Amino acid sequence: MTANPPLRTSLVSESLVFAGQHFTHWRRNPVVPIQSVVFPTFLLIIYYLLVGKSVMRITGTDSLYGLVPTCAIAGAFSGALAVGLTLSFERDTGLLSRLWALPVSRASALTGRLIAEAARTLVSTAVITAVGIGLGLRFRGGLIELILYLLIPVMVVLVFAMAVIAVAVRAKDGTVLIWLGLPAITAVFASSGSPPIESLPSWMWPLLRLQPMEPIVESMRRLSQGELPWWPLLWGVIWTIAGAAVVGPLAVRGYRAAAESGGIRG
Repeated sequence: MTANPPLRTSLVSESLVFAGQHFTHWRRNPVVPIQSVVFPTFLLIIYYLLVGKSVMRITGTDSLYGLVPTCAIAGAFSGALAVGLTLSFERDTGLLSRLWALPVSRASALTGRLIAEAARTLVSTAVITAVGIGLGLRFRGGLIELILYLLIPVMVVLVFAMAVIAVAVRAKDGTVLIWLGLPAITAVFASSGSPPIESLPSWMWPLLRLQPMEPIVESMRRLSQGELPWWPLLWGVIWTIAGAAVVGPLAVRGYRAAAESGGIRG
C-alpha cells in the first residue's frame, strides 16, 4: 500500500490564512491601523475646521464631499507605506524565505498580503466616511453609488501596494518608500478634493486634471452627491489598469527574488 498524498488547499484559502496573519499582526502592533485610520481621520477633522468655510465661499459647495475621499485615499496610501516598512524587515530577517519554503502555493503569501490591504482600505474608507457624515456630509447616492464609492479606494490601493512591494523588497532602508509616498499623497491632495482646482493659478489646471488621482477623487466626490460619473470613473480605471500592468510584474519578480535569496536586493 502507498500512503495517500496530503491534500492541497486552494489558493484562495491559503491566501486568506496569510491575510488573517496580517490582521493579527496589525492588531498587536497597530502602526498600520493608526496610519490608515487615525491619521487621516484627524487630518479630515482639522482640515475641515480650518478651511471648510473658506472652500464654501469659493466654490459654493461643502468641502466635505472632496475632503472625505481625499483623506480616505491618503490614509490608504499611508497604511500601505507602513506595511512596506514591515516587508523590508521580513526580508532582512529571512521571514520571506521561510514563508516561501512552506508547502503552500507560492502566490498565496503575496496574494494574502494584497487581500489584507484591500480589506484594510475598505474598512478605513467606511470609518472615514462615517466621520465625514458626523461632520455634516450627506451621502445622496443609492446602493450602487455606495458600493462603487467604497471600492474605488480598494482598486487604487492595490496598485499602490504593488508599487510599495516592488520597492520595499529591493530597498536597503525605508527612505526610498518615503520618496515613493510623497508624490503619491501629494497627487491625492492636488486633485479636485482639496484645494479646489479653480482656486489655483490657471496654468496649473491642465497638470492637475491630467494626473491619475484627479479622476479617482472626482469619481468619489460625484458618487457621494448621487451621480454616476462615467467619464472620471473610466479614466480612473484606465489609470489603475495601466499602473497595475507596470508595477504588478515588478512586484512579483521582486518578491520572488527576495524570498528565494533571503537577503537584501540592491
